[in-house]
Amino acid sequence: MLPFDELLVAVGEFGPYQKRLCMLSCITGIFFAFLYVGVVFLGSTPGHWCREPGGETIQEMCGWTEEEFRQLTVPRSTLGTFSSCQRFDVDWNITRVDCGNRQDDPSSLNNTRLAPCTNGWAFDPSLSTIVSEFQLVCENAWQADLNQAFLNVGLLLGALVIGYGADRYGRKLCFLISIFGFGISGIGMIFSPNYMVLLVIRIIQGVFGKGAWMSAYVLVTEIVGSDQRRLVGTVAQLFFTAGVIILPGIAYLIPSWKTLQFSITAPCFLFLVYYWLLPESPRWLLSMKRTTEAMEIVKHMAKKNGKSLPQDYITMQLLQPGLEDNLSSNPVPWDVFKTPQMKKITLILMYAWFTSSVVYQGLIMRTGIVWGNLHLEFFITGVVELPSALLFYLTVDWLGRRIPFAVSNIIGGLSCLATAFIPEDISWLKTAIAIIGRLGITLGFEIVYLISTELYPTTLRNLGVSVVSSLSDIGGIAAPFLLFRLASVWTELPMVLYGLMSLIYGALVFLLPETKGIDLPESTEDIEACGVFPAITISQFSPIHKTTYSPDKV
Repeated sequence: MLPFDELLVAVGEFGPYQKRLCMLSCITGIFFAFLYVGVVFLGSTPGHWCREPGGETIQEMCGWTEEEFRQLTVPRSTLGTFSSCQRFDVDWNITRVDCGNRQDDPSSLNNTRLAPCTNGWAFDPSLSTIVSEFQLVCENAWQADLNQAFLNVGLLLGALVIGYGADRYGRKLCFLISIFGFGISGIGMIFSPNYMVLLVIRIIQGVFGKGAWMSAYVLVTEIVGSDQRRLVGTVAQLFFTAGVIILPGIAYLIPSWKTLQFSITAPCFLFLVYYWLLPESPRWLLSMKRTTEAMEIVKHMAKKNGKSLPQDYITMQLLQPGLEDNLSSNPVPWDVFKTPQMKKITLILMYAWFTSSVVYQGLIMRTGIVWGNLHLEFFITGVVELPSALLFYLTVDWLGRRIPFAVSNIIGGLSCLATAFIPEDISWLKTAIAIIGRLGITLGFEIVYLISTELYPTTLRNLGVSVVSSLSDIGGIAAPFLLFRLASVWTELPMVLYGLMSLIYGALVFLLPETKGIDLPESTEDIEACGVFPAITISQFSPIHKTTYSPDKV
């Protein structure tokens, strides 16, 4: 098959047409960020204490404030704060209370005997979340952790199901179905009658959210030249980071979780207008042998870019004898292991996605534990990611993909290890090294998105990216358990684990092919032609090809 990159040279590799599509596709990253980190605000735990229905009647009768009432009914912890999970065991039906002589020491009423919150909890009225809605505190607190776990299950299923669908039925169709399902499930979450229904909806939301994001991202990377793919990756990351930065402000202004969920979900329906604004990927159409449809899109692209498609390309036979892909037009997930080179690439990328997710999410949650200010914390984490997008843009074409990919994770790993052993009394140094580590890990996470799209052939690209990126969802499920269980042994033990995982990650990256300046592969033969140091570009398989240097000829 004639590589699509050859057509891009003629019609413009990154003209006005691609720039518009890049912005349209990448803006979905804002809403994927809302989905990915939104549970932090939707599912945060407000201040809470045991309800005392009998005592509330006395509170109203005596005209006590909430603070005064709690002093009478709720014990204090060793830190002086009100207990969240215990109450004084008082039978308010037989206890006589003098409203004018309320005692600050309730132990005189009940001899300090304590009891669990058998009547439920009262929550800080200034904040409404999923936790307060379904009373997910104290002995029920573990259920709150299932919210993000079930979302990651959905993300995992979406990577596989929608990934397969996008390679079988097209990027555009799967994007439109996914964005519609994303909006419907997001709104439906508000009307959940119980927590179990909400968890099921979170799975559905994850499926469609991942499908919409990955389909849009893969589509746009397939219609730009190899030199512009880094820019697409940078723009995509900037929009995701913008979502992380914007969300805390929205959550601060909207303290009700239902209103917040509606506000960050309803705009998704506007993306349905993309039916008229986005084309199908012509690269995918060519891989499906739908040449006529592909060429119509290419002609339109040339017109919008102010180019004229040469007559030779219009009349050229696009399918070259002997160059058909050895994969069927109905790819299945195990096709990503079909050849030795693809098997090696897939296994390394699976570990890369898993480690990126575990370390990235772990560092975010650890920051929350250390700093504690929910809205400020997430605003800062978003701002910290901005320099990584600039580094990504400046390095991946100058140094290639492999060197910054490996070095960023090695630096991140060393920083995590250093942070674990820096004394607490040198807090400024500990914080500075931790920020450097966060930058390194974030940069590596950005590069793995790009390189994953460059290492699979067109017939498997969406499915391949979905399969390997699904490990990030498994990592997302494991991240909180690894963080909190290891931290219970030693506070810095998670940082030691993150450091070791990242160092192994950085070393494995050197086994991947370098993809700088390489046309996107069209077939598995193209993948097998690329060793650790590829000597040829993919386009050498077509009648018209570029010339590059081979390492053994230098």
